[in-house]
Amino acid sequence: MPTTTTTRSTTMRAVVQDEYGGAEVLRLRDMPIPSVADDEVLVRARAAGVDRGVVHLMTGLPYPVRLAGYGVRVPKNPVPGGDVAGVVEAVGTAVTRFRPGDAVLGIGTGAFAEYVRAPEAKLVHKPAALTFVQAAALPVSGLTALQAVRDHANIQPGQHVLVLGASGGVGTYAVQLAKARAATVTGVCRTAKTDLVRALGADHVVDYTRTNPTDGSRRYDQILDIGGNTPLRSLRRALTPTGRLTIIGGETGGRWLGGFERALRAPLVSLFVRQDLGKPWVCSEKHADLAVLVEHVAAGHVAPAVDRTFPLHEAATAVRHLIDGRAAGKVVITIDPAVHA
Repeated sequence: MPTTTTTRSTTMRAVVQDEYGGAEVLRLRDMPIPSVADDEVLVRARAAGVDRGVVHLMTGLPYPVRLAGYGVRVPKNPVPGGDVAGVVEAVGTAVTRFRPGDAVLGIGTGAFAEYVRAPEAKLVHKPAALTFVQAAALPVSGLTALQAVRDHANIQPGQHVLVLGASGGVGTYAVQLAKARAATVTGVCRTAKTDLVRALGADHVVDYTRTNPTDGSRRYDQILDIGGNTPLRSLRRALTPTGRLTIIGGETGGRWLGGFERALRAPLVSLFVRQDLGKPWVCSEKHADLAVLVEHVAAGHVAPAVDRTFPLHEAATAVRHLIDGRAAGKVVITIDPAVHA
């Protein structure tokens, strides 16, 4: 039996989808509180982050998402959401790092709910310096940015780095992490978001509605292309002859590849040019890297940029806000009405 605090009810409020589709498929209803396996933790959620992965799992697009085990015709897990911050309610018998009452952040299953199951291996203790809203904004996007900057781009001091999508969830972290590695960073975003990107520490900010950052007038040692659809030939034009490209997702709306085709084509092109155009990769969800992110926060290198918060019953509105491209930073859902940014 798991170690637990007193749970007053056997049911919880959760956002549920019974089918794939747009934000209109999200509904708030009562569900049983999930039970946890031996290596899992039950978190009483205070806040949950919204990221592009939520959108892909909500729509079931591109189709390989469904074939990856998330359900071919209907979602296998009806409650969306991964990013979670809250307080441990119960722990499985094999859990050693947490106990009931601990404040935690990490990645769980079905985070748009009052109670969330999460593997012990995907959680860390929440630092007191972070609110629950800030903590919920950190895991998925922060991990993706960390692994892109550190492992795939391997950004070095003094390099000139172009960050496309600098005002988004991943981009806001990528700018800060690249600066933490002593790079000279140029962030690209639309007009309304330039002040945010500048405040994150970018040395230069390019408004792509006025200037084409890949026209070749300036070249970069590294390009981080986050959730974009810029053609490879244009990205290569903005790289130095031996520069490196790191593609972090892509959004073209295609039903089969949905922007992933550039990441598949890039390593083939790399065979014939001096530039390193990267290879396909996915974020690894592990607590060791979450701990590294928390260390960056403690050191003042990284601060979550939260655009807006929405209460749980407005989860569909929160997702639409992200899809519409209006968010500057992370969108967060507050589960507990008493939790504020």
